[in-house]
Order: sequence, then C-alpha cells, then structure tokens
Amino acid sequence: MNYQWYPGHMSKARRMMEENIRLVDLIIELVDARIPLSSRNPDIDELGKNKSRIVLLNKSDLADPVCNKRWAAYFEEKGISVLEVNSKSGSGVKSIQGLVREACREKLERDRRRGIVNRPIRAMVVGIPNVGKSTFINAFAGKACTRTGNKPGVTKGKQWIRLNKSLELLDTPGILWPKFEDQEVGKKLAYIGSINDDIIILDELACDLLAEIRERYPGALTNRYGLEEEQEALPGAELLGAIAQSRKCYGKGQEPDLGKAASILVDDFRSGRLGRMTLE
Repeated sequence: MNYQWYPGHMSKARRMMEENIRLVDLIIELVDARIPLSSRNPDIDELGKNKSRIVLLNKSDLADPVCNKRWAAYFEEKGISVLEVNSKSGSGVKSIQGLVREACREKLERDRRRGIVNRPIRAMVVGIPNVGKSTFINAFAGKACTRTGNKPGVTKGKQWIRLNKSLELLDTPGILWPKFEDQEVGKKLAYIGSINDDIIILDELACDLLAEIRERYPGALTNRYGLEEEQEALPGAELLGAIAQSRKCYGKGQEPDLGKAASILVDDFRSGRLGRMTLE
C-alpha cells in the first residue's frame, strides 16, 4: 500500500503559513509522542528556520514513558525547548508559559533595550493533522477557543487567539507534506490517524501494526486479546484472524471478520488500550 495524502486545502494552508511567518516570534510545534520524528513536518523546519522553537511531545500519556524522556533529551541536545504534554488532561500545559519566555529571552531583551514594553509574544502553533493542536490551545487558554475532533482536518483556516497580555497564538490547520520519501513515515502517520482512514486499506495497515507491536512490546497483544502465547507469533493475517475470534468478529459462514478486527486493533492502539507504546 502506498501512503500519501495531500488534499488541496493543505497546499493552501502552507501558503497561509508562509505569508504569516513574519508576524510571529516563535513556533510551537506539536508532535505525537509515539512517533516524534515521523510526526514532524519537514516543511516546518524550512518555514521556521530563523524563529525560536518549542517542541511539545503531545499525547505523552499514550507513549512509553521511558521513550518520552529519551526523546525529550534528543530535542534538548539539538537546542530545541521541549516539554511532555497531555492536552486532553492538561498535564504539562501550565509549564508552557515559562518555556515560551525562555525560548524568546533574546527577543524580549532586545525589545527592552529598545524601550518596547508590554508587546505580547506571538507564537504560531503548527503540527500535522490529528496531533491535537486545537485541544492543546483550548487547554492552554482554559476555555474552548477552537473546534476539536478526533479526526484529521478539523481546523480549516487560521485564527488568532489572545491568551493574555503577554502571549498571542496563531492556530493553523494541520498539514502534511506533498510526498513521503520514506513510506515507513507514511505508515506510522496512518497508525496514529493523521492520514484519512478512507484512503487506507485497514486490514493491511493492521497487519503491519501487529508486527510493530509484537517486536517492540511482546506480550501486549496476548494480554489485550486473551490469546495463547504461540498465537502472537502467527503471520499477520492469521494473527488478525485470532483477534477476530477472540472478539467474536464473524462474517458470513462464521468466517473471522478481518476488517472488523483491524478496526478494533487500530482503535485500541490509538486510544492507548494496548498500553503506552512508542514506535520509534
């Protein structure tokens, strides 16, 4: 299966970001903590190469806590301010205001020397589809400022949000990039729901996800679906069939319904019901 999704509105959104980048002091980039590299849009690095940067490891509650620490250290070594957050619960969000001031310290000092006071920091919030930008902004603001939804593409246009006297946020639509040079990246984006499920062969995606989980977190599938230990070693389609039987997913003639089992597996992974997992 070829993983690619770049609808027209994303190209329009990228142009909008190019036009507005000069207005901001800082880029706050949300990545999915389960795939911190694959969920970074390389176009953002080009757009924001002269801006202060913060990376938020969002959905950190769904990711392996040991890996969260390692990835935070990775970004810090590259000179990027980083923080683990869970936008749904608000965990980590209160620490962002101080991180913003630290990331923009040189800019604030320049303003002070020029006699510019009380000018708010302007930050552009960016990320791929379904990474949780709108949920983050609502948690940060403490109120519902943006639309949210558990699917890619909820935010369609830009909007400025004034959080307080010292910080303004520019919310932007989630965008991918025109071509995934590495299909493994596209596959991982499909795992977390950043590519429209309607263009994906879900059975095939589920079989690939089974292989990833089995390699990285042995026993997780057995524990979740009540399988026998030897069943976890089955080839992908057979393992998916075993999950279908354990969840009593049957089609015509009492054949295991692999499509329904695939949907259950992918949903269990995305929601964290399989446990906290990081796939890179």
